[in-house]
Amino acid sequence: MVLTIFSAVFVFGILVLVHELGHFTAAKLTDMRVDRFAIGFGPRIFKYSHGETEYSIRALPLGGFNDIAGMDPSNNTAGDRGYCAKSISARMIVILAGSFMNLLLPIFLFWGIFFFAGVSTPSPEPVLGRVMNGHPAASAGLKDGDRILSIDGKVVATWQDFTELIKDSNGRVLKIEYERNQEIGTTSVIPAYNSQEKRSLIGVSSSVITRMPTFWEALQLAFTHTWNTLTMMLSMLGQIFTGAQQADLAGPLGVAQIAGEAAQIGIVPLLSLTAFLSLNLAIINLFPIPALDGGHFLTLVVEAVRGKPLSPQALHYAQLFGISLLVLLMLYATKNDIMRIFMGG
Repeated sequence: MVLTIFSAVFVFGILVLVHELGHFTAAKLTDMRVDRFAIGFGPRIFKYSHGETEYSIRALPLGGFNDIAGMDPSNNTAGDRGYCAKSISARMIVILAGSFMNLLLPIFLFWGIFFFAGVSTPSPEPVLGRVMNGHPAASAGLKDGDRILSIDGKVVATWQDFTELIKDSNGRVLKIEYERNQEIGTTSVIPAYNSQEKRSLIGVSSSVITRMPTFWEALQLAFTHTWNTLTMMLSMLGQIFTGAQQADLAGPLGVAQIAGEAAQIGIVPLLSLTAFLSLNLAIINLFPIPALDGGHFLTLVVEAVRGKPLSPQALHYAQLFGISLLVLLMLYATKNDIMRIFMGG
């Protein structure tokens, strides 16, 4: 539980902080007055003022926020340096900067993973890389590093041989011969059918071959991996909108659980999850929904077309609609989390 809490704080904190840092940096570069920039929320435990901006650390380490003067046109105390007084293009840059930073973060994280932890590819050898607790292989006494020699008398020469013999076992008892520390052992295992994979599994993963790339190779791999992940997510999103795939929303509870499970495996899976969620946040935040950055950007496009901003009343109702929609989505996602975590649904 403690690891799950710390992992969730780490993931949510990094994602929101980087996002807000994007808005902050863009506002400074476009000469907008930023009154406050905070790491975390709640009561201040430390503050420092430099120039016109107060920097603070807050008690709740869940992201951060910044206060840009003139976001409300009726209360602009910054004159021509207020957000509302700047050109449409400058305001667009500030609005998009948060999601832009969430697109950059995965590149940095993947570079760090590849450069410091190496690039791992599955080994073709029939050697168990990881045996997961609570699954048939662990119950049968198999351990990380065991080399599978045969299954029901059939020789296993490659990892593909191993998976082929397991996947079609249909719940039968399998006799497995393995090698551990140059000693031969045998055990019996009953594979469990996985409805998502649509095949029988025993809860193991293959061993990996790891190589250490150069600085620039790791950077190139980070760009490529980020791009491939982003295009995959956009493709899945398109399938959800067309009805080809069912949406499986996860709320804060679900993300916290996933973060805790990733942290139990190690820092690399946790950082990979953070990178994945950062891309997810960048995409979702650009949806043209009022109260999200995409909604703000859409109002700026409308203002550019009309030649004048929307009326305060229209903006108020649009924001109210957007917030209501987000609250409903959050409640639905939280219901899914509760069903999945506590009721096994």
